[in-house]
Amino acid sequence: MARKVTLFTGQWADLPIERMCEMARDMGYDGLELACWGDHFDIDKAASSKRYCDDRRALLTRYGLGCWAISNHLAGQLVCDLNSDRRSDAFAPKDCHGKPEAKRKWAVEAMKKSAAAARNLGVPVVIGFTGSSIWHMLYAFPPVSQADINEGFASFAAMWKPILAEFKRNKVRFALEVHPTEIAFDLYTAERALEALGGDRSFGFNFDPSHLFWQGVDPVKFLLRFRDRICHVHMKDAIVTLDGESGILGSHLDFGDARRGWNFRSLGRGKVDFEAILRALNQIGYRGPLSVEWEDSAMDREQGAREACRFVRNLDFAPSAVAFDAQLNR
Repeated sequence: MARKVTLFTGQWADLPIERMCEMARDMGYDGLELACWGDHFDIDKAASSKRYCDDRRALLTRYGLGCWAISNHLAGQLVCDLNSDRRSDAFAPKDCHGKPEAKRKWAVEAMKKSAAAARNLGVPVVIGFTGSSIWHMLYAFPPVSQADINEGFASFAAMWKPILAEFKRNKVRFALEVHPTEIAFDLYTAERALEALGGDRSFGFNFDPSHLFWQGVDPVKFLLRFRDRICHVHMKDAIVTLDGESGILGSHLDFGDARRGWNFRSLGRGKVDFEAILRALNQIGYRGPLSVEWEDSAMDREQGAREACRFVRNLDFAPSAVAFDAQLNR
């Protein structure tokens, strides 16, 4: 049996949750990956009220939808982001705006509540970001030492171990979306993040091939390296369009600008090799949902999300239970 196909609601948070449910049903999705912003899923209510979670489940069921994960990227970003500025004020309550430490304190509590909220909703994983205190050191100039980098990973572990303790207590896993601006943004930094946490089993990864692809990292190698840490999968496409004038760092151009060296694309319209990815997912035994994170600044989102659902369904397949030539040995 093929995997469930879900739609991540983060890029649709301007829509009321019931409209989101109606739209996802009509597009052919099996369920929603609920974002913890807009009115889609309220962490404070969900952490303290099983009834709120039951009501959310009932709403989904009314539209024939399920839910296997919630996502709290925005709060997670603020936990380790020492350069938290006005760009991220909207991620936190108004009384925290302009106050980096207040935002961080709120974010830590919000991520702890996420574990209880997931338990009350009955989902096994919370997807999110971690932030990073060393992302601004990426280029290594002014000069950066490995001691500086080690300090960043140690700071990440110190901030996240108390949060992960709540995940363990609630029997839920946290899945970091490996992504630029996070403590882990490629294969080697993902390894260092696990090392910093001492291999904590409550910490895993949300696999999103688009962020690896444009950096030049093979998404299949990531899957095979972290086969026991893949808690959830985002389906998102991207394209690299370097032409001798554009740069891989994006040139401070907005997403969707044709001059950029790379862009996100609607599923099937980029260059990510999803055939190889699905075969690797079968190889590592991943049977969880395939969640469409739709992003394409140059395309109508409703057309794109509808098309993306069909793309995933047409491409996905269950692994074989028998060798194709088994009958020849009878």
